Amino acid sequence: MKWITWAGASRFAGDGHTGGVSPSADPEATAPALHDFGGGPFGVYIHVPFCATRCGYCDFNTYTAGELGSSASPQSWLAALRGELAAAATAFGQLPTETPEVATIFVGGGTPSLLGGDGLAEVLAAVRAEFTLAADAEVTTESNPESTSPEFFERLLAGGFTRISLGMQSAAQHVLQVLDRTHTPGRAVAAAKEARAAGFEHVNLDLIYGTPGERDADLDASLDAVLDAGVDHVSAYSLIVEDGTALARKVRRGELPAPDDDVLAARYERIDSRLRAAGLSWYEVSNWAAGDSARCRHNLGYWDGGDWLGAGPGAHSHVGGVRWWNVKHPARYADRVAQGGLPAAGWEALSAQERYTERVMLTVRLRSGLPLTDLDAAGRAAAERVVADGLARQAGDRLVLTDRGRLLADGVVRDLLT
Repeated sequence: MKWITWAGASRFAGDGHTGGVSPSADPEATAPALHDFGGGPFGVYIHVPFCATRCGYCDFNTYTAGELGSSASPQSWLAALRGELAAAATAFGQLPTETPEVATIFVGGGTPSLLGGDGLAEVLAAVRAEFTLAADAEVTTESNPESTSPEFFERLLAGGFTRISLGMQSAAQHVLQVLDRTHTPGRAVAAAKEARAAGFEHVNLDLIYGTPGERDADLDASLDAVLDAGVDHVSAYSLIVEDGTALARKVRRGELPAPDDDVLAARYERIDSRLRAAGLSWYEVSNWAAGDSARCRHNLGYWDGGDWLGAGPGAHSHVGGVRWWNVKHPARYADRVAQGGLPAAGWEALSAQERYTERVMLTVRLRSGLPLTDLDAAGRAAAERVVADGLARQAGDRLVLTDRGRLLADGVVRDLLT
């Protein structure tokens, strides 16, 4: 079985890793035919499409100032975002049941921190203007270390954010260079400490492992830095060479080697061992937390079948088994919002089989496990084989991956779905 950590599945509702129009949807209609909410937690994802530079490995829907020119700006994006949020609130208000409170908000990108503390506070205010937030709502923003400061974090805390996620990736300069990251090796740890000093209890650091040229010593240095930062959450993703990226072109030309599956597996085990020893336990294949309160509730909503509105260029939404995705370019997105209604490029009503497949694919990633009652007869028979092979164990009425099973998680999913 091939090793993979499914970075795309972990960023499931970001800016476009799912798509296509199912036969049940009208390909000429862009307005999603909503029926009702699914009864689970409701979150809001905001996509900020701006970046100062383009990282060579990234295939998300992002744009530099030079690429956009005068066609779009943070100001025009924010005005369009307000319009989309208002249109969504109107659409949801027409459903049979009341719109649930917003349990989580996640501002991702792109580089949300380029908006500054005041800009991000405006984003949160725009959501509050249209939706009711739960009293204990989790409000996260991604931030690049080089565009943060103590004053930035203080403004975010005052504005209502509760959680910070910083893109560290590595503590080794040569690894950052391969990834086209612009921050210095120590800046991510410094930013994490600044966030904590400002009063943020929940701070995440993202790591990417398996970059060409990365050595075991480089990974160890990165883990040392993460633990020195004192954060309560770590996300670690294997490098995936995505088609169409600068990194993919370099690999294709032989300038860089492709990531090695055996190396990736060994690095994952190394990460898990170090974090576990430091008191951070895995709760999802690529995520570790210091306790239940440190887990990212927004991402758990994706993995455990919740509903969410994805607002911004290219963002994906899911409500009650209906999924839609916005037009991608910021200028066209703003134009579509100005026309009224949701700026969807397409939508699909998930079939029962599609919903079953996604339920298995995502929920099996969780340490809490996949309820065996969610599996059909063939899936339960496959679960018995997976347990016999040592890739999972039965914990009560749930199927939970073993340590070896996490390394071969994609194979487990294939077994359960065939």
